Formats: sequence, C-alpha cells, structure tokens
Amino acid sequence: MPNRETAERRLPGDPTPREYVARTIRVDHAGEYGAKRIYQGQLAVLGRTKYGPILEHMKEQEQVHLDTFAGLIAKRRVRPTALLPIWHVAGFALGAATALLGHRAAMACTVAVEEAIDEHYRAQAETLGDDEAPLRADIERFRAEELEHRDIGLENEAELAPAYKLLSAAIKAGCKVAIKVSERV
Repeated sequence: MPNRETAERRLPGDPTPREYVARTIRVDHAGEYGAKRIYQGQLAVLGRTKYGPILEHMKEQEQVHLDTFAGLIAKRRVRPTALLPIWHVAGFALGAATALLGHRAAMACTVAVEEAIDEHYRAQAETLGDDEAPLRADIERFRAEELEHRDIGLENEAELAPAYKLLSAAIKAGCKVAIKVSERV
C-alpha cells in the first residue's frame, strides 16, 4: 500500500491503497509475461547462436518473476489484465522482429525494455509502504535482475544496433503505454 505520506496527499480519483496494490500486481504480472514472450521470440530466432544461452538465462529469470506475480494474483484475488492475449502476441513479435534484425537489435530491445522497467519498479518500490514490505522486496529483487539484463544487453553491443536511439525510444514508449493500460484494463 502507498506509504502514509503518499496516502495523506491522495486526491479524489486516486486509487485507494488496496487498489494501488492490485494495480501493482496486475501490471507487474503483465509486464513479466510480456518480457518472457519477448525472450521466447528472440530465442526462436537466435536460440541456436552463441546468444541462445544468454537469452535463455534472462527468460528463466523472467519466468521466476512471472510465477511470483501469478501467485500474488491468486493469493490476493487480483484480476489479471484483460490484455494478456495481446501481450502474448506483441511480446513474441517484438522479440522475434528485433532478433531478425540481428543480435545487436535484440540486445537493444532488452536494454530499452529493462530501462523502462527499472523506472517503473523504482517508482513502485518508493511508493509501497512498510505494510507491503514483502511485495516491495520482491520488486526490488526483480529490479536488480532487470538491471542485470540491461547490463548484459550493453555488454553484447546493444548500442551498436542500427538506429539504436530510435529503436530504443520507440520500445521505451511502447513499454510505458503498455504499463499504463495494463494497470487498469
């Protein structure tokens, strides 16, 4: 739940603490599902290259994140986003499309997604109060792993991808839209 200071600044129309936590769980579940699908798309193209084990490692970590949020969806009785079928297709398509452009574009996709998620998770961790310490701890742990993924992307020439800045900006913008929509829908 949002901390006391945040709760005191709550305006009409702002989510209640329970609604905020539900949105947090819903959007994080959707995001981890989309991330897993991105890596599945990248693996479909690059899985038999030297990048396959790297992508598989990141996908396995995303699966742990997804399993955690799936458990919270059930435990807390949170409605998952109705957009999962879209994220199923869009995530795989984004992963496969960037991988088809080469390993650098796939890694640029990883960097862009993980930078957007870092910002998102940081804001959530700062907002959750002490009564949500276990959720905040999971988010902080996952955030650290997402930053590890970003670093892996950078180590594997993400910034040398064709039109890196444009590709990165487009993917980050898409992530931010997906986050806002998945919180509510």
